[in-house]
Amino acid sequence: MPEPSDERSLLARLSTGDRHAAEQLVEQTYQRIYAALLRLTGGDEDLAADLTQDTYRKAWQSLARFDRRAAFGTWLYRIAYNTFLNHVRRPRRVVSDDERPLRLADPGPGQDEQLRRSEVRARLRRAVIGLPEELRFTVTARFWGELPVAEIARQEAVTGAAIRKRLKKATRILRLKLEEDAA
Repeated sequence: MPEPSDERSLLARLSTGDRHAAEQLVEQTYQRIYAALLRLTGGDEDLAADLTQDTYRKAWQSLARFDRRAAFGTWLYRIAYNTFLNHVRRPRRVVSDDERPLRLADPGPGQDEQLRRSEVRARLRRAVIGLPEELRFTVTARFWGELPVAEIARQEAVTGAAIRKRLKKATRILRLKLEEDAA
C-alpha cells in the first residue's frame, strides 16, 4: 500500500488525469486486492483476475465520490468485496454430477416434474447470463440477490426509475429468448 503522503499526492495527480499516477496506484495495490479476491473465490485464479479488473474499473468510475475518510486501499478493498458479492449473486456455473452433493429422496414432485423444473431453471439461467451486463446485474441483484430497487439504484448510481426500466427491458428480452428456446 502507498504511504499516506504518497497516496495523497498520487490521488491529487490522478484527479488531474495523470495516467502515470493511476498506474502507480494500481502497481501499489494490485497484489493485495488480487490476493484478497483469490481467497474469496476459493483459489480460482482466472475469476480473481477478472474480479480484480472489474474492481479497478468500478474504482476509476467512482473516484470522484471517494471522500478520503478511509485510506485508498481500504476503499478499494470494499469495492473488491462488493464486486465479489455481486459475482456471487450472478447465476452459478453448471456443476458436474460428480461435484453435486448427494440428496435424499424428497416426497415432493416426481422425477418428471423435477426434470421439467430443472430444465426451465437452466433455460432461464442461460437467458439471464446472456443479458448485457447492466441488465444481468440488475436482474440478478433484484431477483436472486433479493435486493430492493432503491439499493440497486444506489449501487449502480442511477435512479429507481432507471432500475425499473432495466427490469422491464430485461423481462421483455428474457421472455422473447425463452419463447425462442421453447419453439
